[in-house]
Amino acid sequence: MERKYYDNVQRTISNVLSLRPPQADSLQILADLARTLDLHPDADPVAEIAKVKKNYPTCADFERDFVSLTFALATGVGKTRLMGAFIAYLHMKKGIKNFFVLAPNLTIYNKLITDLSEPTHPKYVFKGIGKFVMTPPVIITGDNYEKASVGGLLKNDDVVHINIFNISKINKKASGTSTPKIKKLSEYIGESYFDYLSGLDDLVVIMDESHQYRAKRGMEVINELRPAIGLELTATPQIEKGAKSIKFKNVVYEYPLSAAMNDGYVKEPFVATRANFEPADFKDRPLELDRIKLLDGIRLHNDTRTKLDLWARQNEQKIVKPFVLVVAKDTHHAAEIKNILEDSSFYNGYYQGKVMEIHSNQKGDEKEENVEQLLTLESPENKIEVVIHVNMLKEGWDVTNLYTIIPLRTSASKTLTEQTLGRGLRLPYGKRVGDTHVDRLTIVHHDKYDAIIDAANKEDSLIKRGNIITIDASANYVPKEVFESYSNVETEIKKEEKRIETIADESDKKTAKVNLGAKKILHEVIMQSGSDTASSAHLRIGEQKAKLLAKAKEKLMSRDQNSLFVEEEIKACALIIDQTVEDHIQNTIDIPRITITPKEGEDDGLSFSDFDLDVKNFTFGPGTNEIITKSLEKSDKQAERLTAKMYRSNEPLTHQIIGAVINADDILYDANKALLFKLANQAIKKISEVNGGDEDATASAVSRKVRDIGDMITEQMRKHKEEPPLELIPTVVENYVPIKKQTFEKIKGEPVYPYTQSFETASEIRSKVFGGFKKSCHPEYKFDSKTEKDFATLLENDSQSGIIKWLRPAPKQFAIYWDKGSKLYEPDFIVETNEAIYMVEPKMKKEMEAADVLAKKKAADLYCKYATEFAIKPWKYLLIPHDAIAPSKDFSFLVKIHGK
Repeated sequence: MERKYYDNVQRTISNVLSLRPPQADSLQILADLARTLDLHPDADPVAEIAKVKKNYPTCADFERDFVSLTFALATGVGKTRLMGAFIAYLHMKKGIKNFFVLAPNLTIYNKLITDLSEPTHPKYVFKGIGKFVMTPPVIITGDNYEKASVGGLLKNDDVVHINIFNISKINKKASGTSTPKIKKLSEYIGESYFDYLSGLDDLVVIMDESHQYRAKRGMEVINELRPAIGLELTATPQIEKGAKSIKFKNVVYEYPLSAAMNDGYVKEPFVATRANFEPADFKDRPLELDRIKLLDGIRLHNDTRTKLDLWARQNEQKIVKPFVLVVAKDTHHAAEIKNILEDSSFYNGYYQGKVMEIHSNQKGDEKEENVEQLLTLESPENKIEVVIHVNMLKEGWDVTNLYTIIPLRTSASKTLTEQTLGRGLRLPYGKRVGDTHVDRLTIVHHDKYDAIIDAANKEDSLIKRGNIITIDASANYVPKEVFESYSNVETEIKKEEKRIETIADESDKKTAKVNLGAKKILHEVIMQSGSDTASSAHLRIGEQKAKLLAKAKEKLMSRDQNSLFVEEEIKACALIIDQTVEDHIQNTIDIPRITITPKEGEDDGLSFSDFDLDVKNFTFGPGTNEIITKSLEKSDKQAERLTAKMYRSNEPLTHQIIGAVINADDILYDANKALLFKLANQAIKKISEVNGGDEDATASAVSRKVRDIGDMITEQMRKHKEEPPLELIPTVVENYVPIKKQTFEKIKGEPVYPYTQSFETASEIRSKVFGGFKKSCHPEYKFDSKTEKDFATLLENDSQSGIIKWLRPAPKQFAIYWDKGSKLYEPDFIVETNEAIYMVEPKMKKEMEAADVLAKKKAADLYCKYATEFAIKPWKYLLIPHDAIAPSKDFSFLVKIHGK
């Protein structure tokens, strides 16, 4: 949708709230319609629908007694933030002060109260809106509206009133009567609160999950409120009647789930299934079929849990604890499923105490406890990993850590299918991170393999063709775990911690603890000293050691003022400073902190290659130049027709057209002047031919249709845009950075193998963790190929090349970006010799000239160039073909043959 700003209020709100395109599109539509609609309870729906249909023909009927517009946005896109944008816009632009927000259930009701009323909450929807910073909205709820009446809040005309109710709060009966409490007379306002609301001239009703209010009674209650306008928000703009889905008729904007997936606002759904699986074989053994699905689903969950843990540690992000949602047929079935999951034979009883049921039959303490568990599922302290539900978890349950859904019943409707799927689509980090395991939601579905494949081939399928995981039932389940390899210095500290715990003599134990405390604090300040010294070797200088001791003392005094060991640890620091510095120097490689990114130059707009305009659709005529006059009194009188002068602008035709083209933000006049005049003249020539060479007709046609002509030329120009040459620059330069820890996935229970041990296949090598290195900066590593393992062996065996130490960099050890800055390059090896430091990339011989390999090399070469300027030793980039690497070769030989 082309972005238009109808006023500065719309622009400000879009920018301040950082609205996503679907949210900004929705606000744009509201801003457009607010210019013409009569926002008043007495507005004529017939006249108003005609105004809406003019530009938004999908809205055929309001379907209510008042103007009501539906904005259908997929789950996870941000309907609550959009609600805040609507409220802010209607107040700031149209002066509206009264809003009634309707929630379908208690969960959403409580969530909306928090999101609309708590400025310190991370999801507060008015954050940054200056109008509401000085004068926050008054929040009136279904629980406090009587107090609001008594307290006189309703009489304050200077503030916005946001009423938040759910259906049950509206329908709640007054004590001893059949009349809803909200309709009971209030002596403080002289009428019922419901009558007060329905008497307002500027009440805006906002319906969250509006498909819930389409039943007869829900429609009646909302109609009785007599709002000036209704704004409906839903992810599923249809109602279910039997087996049929009936689409809303008042939709002005729809952003479906498929679009949200394509644009990356939600997780990408995958289906996991078994090929050649016959559910019919289990017709008489349904629980056995359920057990197979659960075994497969939990297997995927276990793998996902490890992958999420690994990604978070590698990227220094919060760890996400995933859970599984199991959809059961009924409450009896849910109990059976829980028994299977908590049986001691099911994954060795791991899930005992980690499964919960949620369904409508639960009452009292059990229900409250389960609701509390649901609300805290994202917390690491919550032990629940499997939730079994029976038609309970629909709207309002906004979790981000649902990663596996196991439906053990067929969804009855499209709405229910999308709602169940929608529970797992929200992203834990707010956006896709580029890792498949973090960005995907898996649905386990064994019933119809061929049908799943066929459906995935359809253009409108939510599950794409490549997003099908075929489970190999014959493969043994291999549990994984996350393994962390710290730098050599940190590893020794951790070993010492364990050793101290085994010391029996208390005096010896205390001395060891004091010395370890001193070593830890010195290590900490050394790690933070990278920007204070030219290299780690400079830490040997007495002045630098004095600085380290001063910082260590400052940290100990501020951190452990009440510790009995502070003075002793300070003294210990002075005694071990020499050895600690030496340990650091011997176990690190000085890595300059240089960030390589594409140059951000001035905005010169797009560049375009030369081309000829395709003019076949430039068939514009001058339009009519007749003026018709007719008597309004005498209907039988003939109309008079007069010929007027054709409309034309006095501005040159080329200037008119070019002016229309450069209205586009990315097409600048100075950079494209010659092409713009060429295309404008080609368009004029064609239009002249269409009008028989008549200058007046041609001029009139151009002046009348100049915007369309400009749009058509702009569209063609964008098909001929040229990518500017990529220039990389260092944007951040400090001195050196500490060695980051390595984090990998490891087969649970397997040992760390000596690097000298051979394995036959690449897959075996990829699955193992290797250790026993003498020159490396970490004690353990993993390798992606036999070539990489052989290269590490070469480095360890080589005694001729002056190798001091080497490193397999952890993810994000370097900040070298390539491919327009969208991708991070992670070198395979860093090797320090007596003469230089090498960034080494072993690569398949056939890939040595590949475009991506050369692009990475360009970025790495630039890093090495600037690193050489700041480091004591020169940095060099080395790209080596795989067939040149063998454990028996020397590194210096490879440098000689393949170095620059």
